Amino acid sequence: MPIDVTLPGGLTLALAPDLILIGGAMVLMLWSAWRPDSASHQRSVGIGALVVTVITTAAVIWFAVFVLLRVGFVALTLLTHGHPDHAEGAARFAELTGTKVRALDPALRLGDEGLGAGDVITTGGLELRVVSTPGHTADSLCFHLPADRAVLTGDTVLGRGTTVVAHPDGRLGDYLDSLRRLRSLSVDDGVHTVLPGHGPVLEDAQGAVEFYLTHRAMRLAQVETSVENGLRTPGEIVAHVYADVDRSLWPAAELSVRAQLDYLREHGLIV
Repeated sequence: MPIDVTLPGGLTLALAPDLILIGGAMVLMLWSAWRPDSASHQRSVGIGALVVTVITTAAVIWFAVFVLLRVGFVALTLLTHGHPDHAEGAARFAELTGTKVRALDPALRLGDEGLGAGDVITTGGLELRVVSTPGHTADSLCFHLPADRAVLTGDTVLGRGTTVVAHPDGRLGDYLDSLRRLRSLSVDDGVHTVLPGHGPVLEDAQGAVEFYLTHRAMRLAQVETSVENGLRTPGEIVAHVYADVDRSLWPAAELSVRAQLDYLREHGLIV
């Protein structure tokens, strides 16, 4: 059940797994802290630690005040990647809560510590394992929570729809490798829950990743066929392949098409 919190000025935050404003681990830790049957209940509430992985500028000040009053203190601020809807408010939030900001990209860090594949972070009895998942962006990371059999995916896997490969920073080959890495987490490490940066929690991690891989293969085949049929520009291909998609999404789709064209050229499938 969502936790509705009304802040001064009438702003209401629905603190629940499908929260778009905050997303990612912020949702997980708030949910864990107040859900009685959570495996993280005692360690997060008893010690009062909170880990934040994604936060925007919206309501940063009021949210920081609320977190400090309700939970006690913030232990860490982590970033899944550098897109503004995930990182723009991190510096201000860190200032208000007295934390450092850790990220893969040095330009986004506040403090000496970064994040990298294989890092293991422990705080307040919680363990997070950093998983390198480039593709959506070059600096995209996911966070594996073994005790919860869950993975925080930022924008690598969404709760609704599919993810843009944000060309030229994002690369399709990297993204496919990252999806396979997440599939391995579900098959080999027992991860069953996806906690995305946007949209609701997904309880079938393997199914979600398999769907993404199938979708990417389908789109790649459609783009390749479009080129074979004489379409040349990304705009022409988007209008053909994404004809049934809302036009407001076409600019994002064009980024993915550009990434797909690069991938096809790199593998010698088109010239």
